[in-house]
Formats: sequence, C-alpha cells, structure tokens
Amino acid sequence: MLLFGQNFQTDSSVSYDLKQEVGMARKQSQAILFEQVRSFTTMARTLNLSRAVRELGSTRQTVRRHITMLEESMGVELFNIEDRQYFLTEAGKDSLREAEALLARGEAWANNLSGHKNGLPHISLNEEGGIFYHMQQHPLSKLWSDSSILLQYGFQCWAESRGKIESDSLALIRPYMMVFRWLQNSWVCVEVGNKSSYATWFGWTWERSSIGRGVADMPGGPGFGNLLTQPFQDVSDTHAMRLDHIHTRVAREPEGKAVPISYQRLILGCRFPDGTAVLATLIDRTHNIDIHGLSPEIAQSMPKELIMNVNPIDVNLEAKAS
Repeated sequence: MLLFGQNFQTDSSVSYDLKQEVGMARKQSQAILFEQVRSFTTMARTLNLSRAVRELGSTRQTVRRHITMLEESMGVELFNIEDRQYFLTEAGKDSLREAEALLARGEAWANNLSGHKNGLPHISLNEEGGIFYHMQQHPLSKLWSDSSILLQYGFQCWAESRGKIESDSLALIRPYMMVFRWLQNSWVCVEVGNKSSYATWFGWTWERSSIGRGVADMPGGPGFGNLLTQPFQDVSDTHAMRLDHIHTRVAREPEGKAVPISYQRLILGCRFPDGTAVLATLIDRTHNIDIHGLSPEIAQSMPKELIMNVNPIDVNLEAKAS
C-alpha cells in the first residue's frame, strides 16, 4: 500500500525479501568456502600472513577476510595473534585435519581424480611432469584371498599385540615395518625396519637418514606426503587398520629417475607403552594389485627383480600359516 507518498510493502513481502537476501548471502558464503579453507590451511601451515599471501597469490585483506568468515561461520576462533605472530587455537588444531582432508578431496574430485569404488576410496593422479599415483582401498577380507603371507601374518601379529607396538607379538614383523608418530602437525618417521620395502628400495642411506623426517620431507616430496596424510589419519582416528593397493613412480636415488613401483600396504593403528598413538606400515612390493581403471600393463610395469617375495621361513610364517 501507499504510505507517506512511498510504496510500502506488506509484512509478507518484507519477509520474502529477507529470506531471499539470507539465501543469497548463504550461497555466496558457500561459493567461496573452498577458498576460505585454502586460506585457513595455508595460514595454519605457515603461521605467517606474508608467506601465506605469497603462496596463495592473494592479498592480506583477502586472507584475513576468509579466516574471519570461517570463524564467524563455525562460531570459534581458529587463530590467536601475539606480537603479530599467528598461533592455532585448540579449535583451530581440531579443525585443521578435516580442513586439509576436505581440500584434498575437493581438488581431486573436481579434477575427476578421486571417488569411491564399492564404497572405498580411489585416487588416480597422472599429472604431466608431476605426480603419478594410483590408489585403491580394499576390504580387509581381501587379505585372505589376494595378499601375501607377509601381510596376512602382519595382520595376525597386530591383532595378537592388541595394538601395542612393543608387544612380543610384533617383534618378528618389526624388521619389515615403518613406524610413524604425530609430531608438530606432521607424521614423522621414528623407525625404519631394515627388511622393509622402504629400506630395500632406497638402501641403507635413506633408511638411516629418514628417521625424524616428516612424510613431506622424505623421498617423493610434499606431493606424496599429502597423499599419505588422509589414509594415515583415517587409521589414527579409528585406531584400526586399512588395506591399500598402490601403483606409483619413485626414484631409488635422490637424483635418480623415477621407477614404477606396485605394492599392497597395511596401515596399522598402534600405541607406545605410554599410550601415545603411533602408526605402522607393512608393505609388500608385488605385481598382484587391483586398482580401478589401471591397466595390467601399467600395474605390472615394476621391474620383476624388485618384487619382494619374502621367504616365509624368514619370519617364521610357515608355523603361523599352519
């Protein structure tokens, strides 16, 4: 109706317009969520606004705005600032892992590089001049139908140990394992078994020098480190285990040419005597891998002499298998 010479809307019209405005604001917020998460994870990793801006190719105002919008949306503070230095709050630390996972999955999904096959994660990265990585998670039942005695025995040892990394049940399999713990926002290697796939692939130089390194600083670089993070975190969060089939390319020397490698991997959720969480990996290099969309020619391109073929007698597997 008309009031004081102006067109005055009824209450229902005002309510409708308000809902439209709220809806548009929500859509705009969702539309830049990906960039907000990217700003948050970059700032959390660098804890330096100038460095985060350079890495993102953005501006200080934009990065600050993204983080403020996330904090307002989540209802928590993600960072504390003291003397111009950024520190993650407890809420920020709790949110970081999920944010990194969302970002990684979003980027892979947007490029049609990840998804689920039979309900389990699948990744296929084939970047020209970059990362070549194919991974398929499998149900644990596949251990008994399509895995080596080494992995089957590893599963049994882990079950008998009840996840205690120093248990006598894991003693015989420890030479074939790598052990990681969460330290300073990264999975850090604390042990490399001298018979492990890692040691026999890279040799004693990398075996010894990898102790204390985060996964992003180990051979393969940050790209491979990021690909390890989510599977590791899944197992750490559930204190369980998972089975993956993987094909990729990794150099055997620091400056060497990348070589095809295929393997089955068990990630085992364990703990130290003081209760601290720890992860152990048990890997068997083999041509026997099953990854959706990967041709047999590529799956079996690893040189045959690099297949592990662990002798069951070496780890008393014959008695265990019987």
